[in-house]
Amino acid sequence: MAETGENVTNAAPELNSQSLGFAEQMFAKYAADPQSVSPDWRDYFAALSNGVSRSDTPTAHRPEVAKPATPTAAPPNGRDGQPMPAELEAAAKQERIDQLIRNYRVRGHICADVDPLDRPRLHPPELDPSFYGFTDADYNREFVTRSERGVLRRTLREIVAWLRNTYCRTIGVQFMHIDDLVVREWLQNRMEESENHIKLSREEQLRILERLTAASVFESFLETKFTGAKSFSLAGAESLIPLLDLAIEQAGADGVQEIVLAMAHRGRLNVLANVIGKSPREIFREFQDLESAGRTGPGDVKYHLGYSSDWTTAGGEKVHLSLSFNPSHLEYVNPVAMGRMRAKQDRYGDAQRKRGLVILMHGDAAFSGEGVVQECLNLSELPGYRVGGTLHVVINNQIGFTTNTDEARSSVYSTDVAKMLQIPIFHVNGEDPEAVAQTVRLGLDFRKEFQRDVVIDMYAYRLRGHNEGDDPSYTQPLLYKNIAKQCSVRDGYLRRLLTLKGVTPEEAEKIEVDACARLEKEFAAARSKDYQLSNPTPTGFWADFHGGPWGDVADVDTAISSERVKSLLETQTNLPEDFHLHPKLTRALDRRREMAAGKRPLDWSAAEAVALASLADEGFRVRISGQDTARGTFSQRHAVLHDFETGRTFMPLRHVSPNQAPVEIINSPLSEVAVLGYEYGYSLDCPEGLVAWEAQFGDFVNAAQVVIDQFIASAEAKWRRLSGVILLLPHGFEGQGPEHSSARLERFLALAADDNLQVVYPTTPAQYFHCLRRQVLRRWRKPLVIMTPKSLLRHRECQSVLDDFETGRFQPVIIDSERKNAKETNRVLMCSGKVFYELLERRRELAGPAPPIIRMEQFYPLPVEELRGVLSRFAPGAQVAWVQEEPENMGAWRFFRVHWDQFFSEYPLTCVSRPASASPATGSKTAHEREQKQLIERALGRE
Repeated sequence: MAETGENVTNAAPELNSQSLGFAEQMFAKYAADPQSVSPDWRDYFAALSNGVSRSDTPTAHRPEVAKPATPTAAPPNGRDGQPMPAELEAAAKQERIDQLIRNYRVRGHICADVDPLDRPRLHPPELDPSFYGFTDADYNREFVTRSERGVLRRTLREIVAWLRNTYCRTIGVQFMHIDDLVVREWLQNRMEESENHIKLSREEQLRILERLTAASVFESFLETKFTGAKSFSLAGAESLIPLLDLAIEQAGADGVQEIVLAMAHRGRLNVLANVIGKSPREIFREFQDLESAGRTGPGDVKYHLGYSSDWTTAGGEKVHLSLSFNPSHLEYVNPVAMGRMRAKQDRYGDAQRKRGLVILMHGDAAFSGEGVVQECLNLSELPGYRVGGTLHVVINNQIGFTTNTDEARSSVYSTDVAKMLQIPIFHVNGEDPEAVAQTVRLGLDFRKEFQRDVVIDMYAYRLRGHNEGDDPSYTQPLLYKNIAKQCSVRDGYLRRLLTLKGVTPEEAEKIEVDACARLEKEFAAARSKDYQLSNPTPTGFWADFHGGPWGDVADVDTAISSERVKSLLETQTNLPEDFHLHPKLTRALDRRREMAAGKRPLDWSAAEAVALASLADEGFRVRISGQDTARGTFSQRHAVLHDFETGRTFMPLRHVSPNQAPVEIINSPLSEVAVLGYEYGYSLDCPEGLVAWEAQFGDFVNAAQVVIDQFIASAEAKWRRLSGVILLLPHGFEGQGPEHSSARLERFLALAADDNLQVVYPTTPAQYFHCLRRQVLRRWRKPLVIMTPKSLLRHRECQSVLDDFETGRFQPVIIDSERKNAKETNRVLMCSGKVFYELLERRRELAGPAPPIIRMEQFYPLPVEELRGVLSRFAPGAQVAWVQEEPENMGAWRFFRVHWDQFFSEYPLTCVSRPASASPATGSKTAHEREQKQLIERALGRE
């Protein structure tokens, strides 16, 4: 409060751009009636009118302002038309300078020269000084700008040049959406101090020229030697090669030891040859396709293949590169690459996420069009999925297959989805390789500083059509007339270097001649009759594992002693002394103690807890993620306990033994395809651990079908890539409607071939226990799909005694133990899952003879010998009725119908099921119960 008694808001403040609007209001009031403002303001305005600075005005509350500069033009009028004092005029102009600077930071990217095709771009009026009332007379006037070096005075002319150089040349930057002032100012200072320009040495410029030449020559060579063959040329975007070269070099210098890369097909062969280190002769041999007659397995096209190599940087650092195999489904490899890197980091205890880097290369149409991109961006900052920041490189073709950008997206940029993160987005002209170099250096410095993602949107063009046989002029005639006039990036950069005397014509010619000679030599080697494509075998941590046929797999002992079961259960009931357990969980913990004491059989969640604890205790990493996985969809797991009073968490599985392996039970975001892809990727670099994804309900696996089809089910056949990833899919018809009943068992069985998958439906806790342990302890690595229960989690019959864990093993087929005189039986029921318990219960209620029940615990690989052994108990001709809850066109029925006669033709097979249906289940609880009752009665011959 001012000493005069005036409200403090009416006192004259320190004058700056923030208080200028209020000062103008005070001046307008003063001009109309000096008595309408406080004495402080009256003294201030009177002093200005008399040419006296405020520092000479005796008052207790004079504002601290600089002496007004001599005006170069008549001062502008105030809001009431009165002339504005010179000091207010200076402050007003400074405020407008501040607005101009801010608008360049916010909007400068819109008019940046990032399009190599030089098409017109918008020029926002707020980037023109005249928008703020500046005239030619103001261009030589000095104003204040602030930077990391402090306050600088520049003329308006210098300010505009500085801003345009920084934000409107061949780099445009979006970073003002970042909320953190520290992060914004870090970027701002880095860009504005250098005007977003990198100073390269002659050696660095020559290296860029060499990389551009190699990229350009490679594309021309393929076009000449393999005319018309699909290669998905990089032509028009060759700057990708020096971009990756620079990124790897800088990452290595920053301490990165492993880089996982992923990309689509465009430019993949060029990246393989000129970055990853795959021999060009191998690529040429793949074009010739001479080994097709002797090839085993389906394989894949050459522009989907991956490769690994070691890179030595100019500074001598070693960096391992791994380009992931990739299907044509664009962007779905992204979470796979991220998961692989997380596994690599975890293997080496890199909790800081600094030893590895993920580089994802995208197309512009796919980046804005595929939802998995958003899902992966969302994963980037989550504790269970962070990898320390991913470098995203968008190869911006400015076109889809034949689709224009105005047909492909609603946003201004293809990268606008990335603004959901607090990260910079660099738009750069791919025809300016040195601007590309600047974005790489700044982007990776940002990633190192803040461990966040970075996006480089490299504007380019696609010289040819979507592939070499396509004519893009059908749909983009004007665009391709423009493209036809373009010189290559390499030639453009060479002209620039020649002009700047950065390279001699002789040096440039030698670089090109050497690149051509190398490819000719490789081509000759590829045509040799003696040359054979490499057939790599698993190495490193994969050396002890194998795929191949199920029949070659050695069984393993999955049992553990009853004393160990008790100990592992008891250990998980021990909580910190000051931990306040939720009152409702006290009884659950007491039941676990009773199980540990042998007073109560184990239920499903207890069996799982023992399986996971035993594996961790034996040194096998455990990682399970999914929606609500920590607690469990059905409140059954409670792997992560929450203090009822403080909210802190405690995971008993992390306190099993002093030297146990790490255990992660992770709640995922509400995403299926990205999270499953991530866990699949994790399994590729963690073959020795238990890596699982759990669906909230099995039906939700629908949203992850691309990962299942293109990676999990087919990777071994296409790329010889093994995985032991586990899918936990709650399945069972319990009246919860069409979307909460079926995990689509039939889809996995339709994908099953060549022993590519394991599909099981265990019906007891012990079976589940042995199944999980078998998956880890065997050296055979195949994805495992488990149909998991819902109501059986607490079913009184679905329990296992200690002896089942100590002496048992996983049984692919289980025969009924309640029915004798098998040879006299003329009808046998065969089923899986929950329906077994319903059949058993109803059969016990009925008087008279009733059929025995066979449980199929493993569908695939089909356990032929085990099932044949069970069926041999019955006389040939005995009818086998397959009973399933699913409609006739779903479930396992049609799978059995196809394979049955090949192995078990002496036993006629029939089906008891719901009628074929377009939808898995009814939405009516009453209708469900009626259908289920009819199903059971028909199976038992009562209808």
